[in-house]
Amino acid sequence: MVPYLLHWFEYNARILPWREEPQPYYVWISEIMLQQTRVEAVKALFERFIRELPDVRALAEVSEERLLKLWEGLGYYSRARNLKKAAQVVMERYGGRLPDTKEELLTLPGIGPYTAGAIASIAYGRVAAAVDGNVLRVMMRLRGSFEDITKDAVKRELAACLENVMPREKPGNFTQALMELGATVCLPNGKPLCEQCPIMHLCKAFHQGTELMLPVKPQKKARSIEWRTILVFQTPTGFLLHKREAKGLLAGLWELPNLEGRFGYEALEELLGMAGVKYRAISHMGPAKHIFSHIEWHMDGYRIELETGWRKEIACLEAQDGQAAQLVRLVKDSVEAAREELREVYSVPAAFDAYRSAIEKIN
Repeated sequence: MVPYLLHWFEYNARILPWREEPQPYYVWISEIMLQQTRVEAVKALFERFIRELPDVRALAEVSEERLLKLWEGLGYYSRARNLKKAAQVVMERYGGRLPDTKEELLTLPGIGPYTAGAIASIAYGRVAAAVDGNVLRVMMRLRGSFEDITKDAVKRELAACLENVMPREKPGNFTQALMELGATVCLPNGKPLCEQCPIMHLCKAFHQGTELMLPVKPQKKARSIEWRTILVFQTPTGFLLHKREAKGLLAGLWELPNLEGRFGYEALEELLGMAGVKYRAISHMGPAKHIFSHIEWHMDGYRIELETGWRKEIACLEAQDGQAAQLVRLVKDSVEAAREELREVYSVPAAFDAYRSAIEKIN
């Protein structure tokens, strides 16, 4: 298997920014970015990130607000926070150089067995397996195995097997070849491109006709659906942004103010009146949807143009009713952001992209 994979990778490897110079820092950042995110989406974001934070020291010292802005578009923001925590540990414990063994890498925040194996093998030439979804899919099809790939025991056994066959002279190329094969040929959805596979002749699933059945993993639970009404409060010089609580979904990120539930025009006008929010116009911005790992947000948005002198009015807001009181808190706790600040300063999650795009078109 090994020579076929290495030969195929030599001629078929995609040109990716982090492969041009596979230094440990680049491998680390790219592997964290690639979790839950497509390669095409990561390329430009990786280059933007590296331009501003070119090394471990810069990452350790960057403010959280700026870090989250640089992470915008990648989602799962806890990954970015863990990057900074790990960078600070590397500065304190290793003098700014990422450790070169899988065991030491595993002690850093946000680095699990896969990422540790990827850094150790690709950046340092260590014999260390990196078992991600792509590698699991390739190997379970190659073996014709119907074992559950979500079980840690299956992953550990596979990692040990890979380390036994991994070439000592090019372990990083072997690691990347398996990843690349899973990403471009042994595809997850639909029929894999078996005729393009360099190890097709060794693949039990191909010969048994079971490639579409593998790998095996338990069916995911259905996502719950939440309705939210997005309130795009427009002021004479910008738009209101609200910071989410430090825990929970989208923790600590900036958002467009929003309420649980689905409000029509009349219900929203009544709620604004109860809360004492003075506005001169409301317009419907339409529906949108965003899918998280376990929740779907079904959204409906409204543009609410606040009256001149809105700051003074908001300072005086009072409300006793539950939803009206919630709206008062949202508005009072919000900051005003100019359109340019929305683009360059504040990190707003992708869940609000439809309404951010609409804001760009508002005169």
